[in-house]
Amino acid sequence: MDRVDLIPPPAAGDAAAPHDDVAARADACATAPLLNCLLREVAEPLPDAGERRVYRLPGGRLLRVRGERRPGEPEVLADGRWRRVGHTELVKLVAEELRRHTGLSNHELPTEMIDSRDAVAALLAARARATPPDDPYLRSEQSLLTGHPHHPAPKARGGGPVAGWLPYAPEAHARFPLVLLGVREDTVVEEGDTCALDTLGEAPPGYRLLPAHPWQLDLAGRDLAPAFADGRLIRLGTTPFPLWPTAAIRTLYEPGRDLFLKFSLDVRITNDIRRLWRHDLQRLRRTDAAAASALAAFPGPAAWLGDRGYRTAGFAFEELAVLVRDGFRGHLLPGATPLLAAGLVEGFEGSPPDRSIDPAAWWEAYLAQVVPPALAAFAGHGVVLEAHLQNTLVAVDADGLPVQALFRDAEGVKLLGEVERAAGWERLVYCLVVNHLGELAAALAERHPGFAPWPAVRRELARRDLPETAALLASPTLPGKTNLLLRWTGADGAAARYLPLPNPLAAP
Repeated sequence: MDRVDLIPPPAAGDAAAPHDDVAARADACATAPLLNCLLREVAEPLPDAGERRVYRLPGGRLLRVRGERRPGEPEVLADGRWRRVGHTELVKLVAEELRRHTGLSNHELPTEMIDSRDAVAALLAARARATPPDDPYLRSEQSLLTGHPHHPAPKARGGGPVAGWLPYAPEAHARFPLVLLGVREDTVVEEGDTCALDTLGEAPPGYRLLPAHPWQLDLAGRDLAPAFADGRLIRLGTTPFPLWPTAAIRTLYEPGRDLFLKFSLDVRITNDIRRLWRHDLQRLRRTDAAAASALAAFPGPAAWLGDRGYRTAGFAFEELAVLVRDGFRGHLLPGATPLLAAGLVEGFEGSPPDRSIDPAAWWEAYLAQVVPPALAAFAGHGVVLEAHLQNTLVAVDADGLPVQALFRDAEGVKLLGEVERAAGWERLVYCLVVNHLGELAAALAERHPGFAPWPAVRRELARRDLPETAALLASPTLPGKTNLLLRWTGADGAAARYLPLPNPLAAP
């Protein structure tokens, strides 16, 4: 099943898609990443039998699928005949196979898989009625209808009712005002530069301004009731302007002020409950300063969007925390347009790889902007950027050619010394090569038949005088993160586990 069949919703302004069409497309969108996980992590590929690839599952059953990058139309062999498996039955099959493979049961993850599929259906229906943003940057951030291509439940929203989360969903082209709270001054906790928060409204004497994500406020409402009752918290209305949720869902952008704000969100999204955890906030200044210093020293246009500081209430430290992040001003090259790397993979109106481009020239320009600064930060400064698709922005010129890379999210940065060098390199290879370049390379090859993306990646890496890059180009395998097994076994979301994948960079 190709990308065009799998992804696009009806154009804005069209009549809502028929229910059966929405259901079928939601099944396809949810099936592809679940199959990717199953086939990568526990299945054994069998010799190619034609246009459908066949795999042996841990219990001995045979499964075949159509397509490679976004597999679909799964069938199992039963009584000598291939029988089609729908999404609900696939979820049951995956659970059975994982119980056999691990010896463990998990009643939570199958529910998340169904929730993820149902969320996609709600998003498809909402997008049929919504108008995408005019700004190509915002369109790229709000394009991720399928999301993480190797996660079993990439669009799960905590199992709550659709009405609770849909108004805040970037994939539905949402925008909304923030709730403004006043926090009694003697309870405020902050670190770094948070002065941008004070421009969002006005707090009365004795209080400081604290914006809140309305969804998070709904989720934490019962716990905050005592603080509202005794005056530690007061409501001050809402911002007079909307903010746009980005792909991260809990990070919002206000174009007029060129300001990013990141909030806690007590919902499991992919592997983690998306709170601003105290331990991450307390190491924020160190990791942010290290990343900023590493990219400032790089002799090129690459930039770091800094996490300036945070503010919260001491009695609800994680629940009400808000992080202030740099906007583009002062970082972005004049005349360039930033685009989310993950959006380039998923596709959106105006995306450069979808145009009539020379894919080889475009790809070489892309690699020249993204790869060198990430490797230089590691080699020269001991900084492991989380340079995956969702934390990398690539700015393009008027012709759509990449001219700059911008990296973000100090929460995901690791520093050598905190982690062993080998572990830091493995994380960088997974984020940059497997998650990021691997997905974009596959998308380019699919959209431009006959284009071979990996020789250019090999050339770009070979230019770096690092013992790790030489070993990488000689290795038969790359590290692939096992999100399905990680979630099934209940491992901590930050405790990445990898399995070996064939290395397309390896010399013939």
